Amino acid sequence: MTVTLPHALLALMAALLVGSSAAADGPLRLVTEEEARRPDARVPTTRAITRGPGLKLISSAEVSAGNFPMKVQVERRGGVQIDPQSVRVEYLKEPVVDITDRVKARFAGDSLDIPQATLPTGEHHFRVTIKDADGRQGSTLFSIRAR
Repeated sequence: MTVTLPHALLALMAALLVGSSAAADGPLRLVTEEEARRPDARVPTTRAITRGPGLKLISSAEVSAGNFPMKVQVERRGGVQIDPQSVRVEYLKEPVVDITDRVKARFAGDSLDIPQATLPTGEHHFRVTIKDADGRQGSTLFSIRAR
């Protein structure tokens, strides 16, 4: 007999397994010093009404570079489930740095929750994108100032 687990449950299990070992190793380094020195990407700002998931930075945008919590909340629209495999996190530099693999294990349920993160000192710009089970995409841009 074969048992199939839903994607959300698999993501939660992976987050618990990887998260517990990552927490023991200390804070999660979001970007490297070399990546932070690259020039900022020029990202066109657009505003549009979407039926895709909403995304919002819940944690502070002004942090201590050495160790801070980071949380991005996903807001479902119309009760449609989130597709956890579609989450993408980008550091907006030239060229854009895809940091999804660094943080994906910390995505569970309806949030990206990193209890301990680090960034080099300075202003850092990110884009988080996710889709719901109906394929509708939501995206947000946010900045974090590390001092």
